[in-house]
Amino acid sequence: MCSGVVQEQTGGNSAIAPTAAANASATKKDNRMNNSIDSNQKTLLEFKKNLIDEQKHGEGQIDKINQRIEETKKIIDEERVKLEAERLKLKHTNEIKDADYTKFTELKNSLIEERKRMKTLDSKASGGTGFRSRRDRYNVVNLTKALDQIEKDIQTKKLSKDEERRLVLKSKEIATKLHTLKVITKKEDTYKNMASKFDDLRGKMTQIFDQKAEIGKIIGKLKSNLDVLLNKREELYEERRMVIHQVREAGAKLEMVDTQLNAIEFKKSRLQHSSDRQRRQNIGDRDRRRSHEIPQDKMRKNKENQDLWNSLKEVAMKKMAGGEKLTFDEMKLIYSDESD
Repeated sequence: MCSGVVQEQTGGNSAIAPTAAANASATKKDNRMNNSIDSNQKTLLEFKKNLIDEQKHGEGQIDKINQRIEETKKIIDEERVKLEAERLKLKHTNEIKDADYTKFTELKNSLIEERKRMKTLDSKASGGTGFRSRRDRYNVVNLTKALDQIEKDIQTKKLSKDEERRLVLKSKEIATKLHTLKVITKKEDTYKNMASKFDDLRGKMTQIFDQKAEIGKIIGKLKSNLDVLLNKREELYEERRMVIHQVREAGAKLEMVDTQLNAIEFKKSRLQHSSDRQRRQNIGDRDRRRSHEIPQDKMRKNKENQDLWNSLKEVAMKKMAGGEKLTFDEMKLIYSDESD
């Protein structure tokens, strides 16, 4: 009897020793794997933090760029209003110029023609010499008196035919000169009046052209300013596009990191689950050896659970195939085996 007891004890110890060694080996393996997983997880979490900071910095940059764009747009609108006002001013000035320039040209031509006519009259008045003394030109009163005296002499004095003929010729000559001088005087007054109007209009035209030149300078400066502002706006648009691209890239990387972190959590959960299951298995070996038959109601429940598990796994697989982001539980469904 003592021998049987000893044999039983020896047999039990020999069965326990390999199991303990196996458990120890499995524990070391689990620890090594957990350390590796923890290291990867730490690296990914640090990377995630940097990506989040990058996103926030990029979003702050975008807000600042948007503000600068709005400020630039406001200045552009103001410059365009100024430019439009100057263009309207130039249009109005051109309309005045066009109307007055026609008058200016007509008056100039009329003045030239009037000057030609006066030269012709001067030539006639000077007997074809083209020269008249200022005395003859402006001595209308004396010529009038001389003409009156000749006519009086002809009527009152006893004259010979030769003397009378000479006085008549003299009278006609003076009358012709007097008439010509009167016409010239009148023409000169007209010419002076026209010349005065022409000088006034020429001064106005000069002022208009100076005004046009000044407006042209302002318009040129405004256009130059607008070109600078429009280029600045395009540069800000391009800068914003680049920052938005960087933020989106950071967002895409964040999704990848989250996916990897979920996978790590899932893997850690599986390892923990596997370790716990191994311990439960070691503890319940004897009980499982005693009972190989599963009761009928338990089989039915297992069948229902299996059907539900299969259905949920199929949904998760479809999401993964469609490129959708998976939750931690959905990843468990895909990568865990049916017995878990």
